[in-house]
Amino acid sequence: MSVDPKALESKLREMYPDIDKYKFDLALNFNEQKDAWIVELKHGKHELTTHLERKDAEACLDGVQCVYLGVQIGQFVKNFEAQE
Repeated sequence: MSVDPKALESKLREMYPDIDKYKFDLALNFNEQKDAWIVELKHGKHELTTHLERKDAEACLDGVQCVYLGVQIGQFVKNFEAQE
């Protein structure tokens, strides 16, 4: 299955509403060497870079939440709120 970056971005925003709630910039880039999507969240000086395995990205498009990514986003939100 080929993953469309726009569809993946839309699905991540739907599954993790904190991305839009806090107006985080979201960037997705596929890394061929790692065979994974690089997920970047930014807001001002706050920044998170993590990865989403290809199979997890495909599952995400099928509506399966990625626990690892959800934990990463949750921690980013927590850190962001603590410093605001």
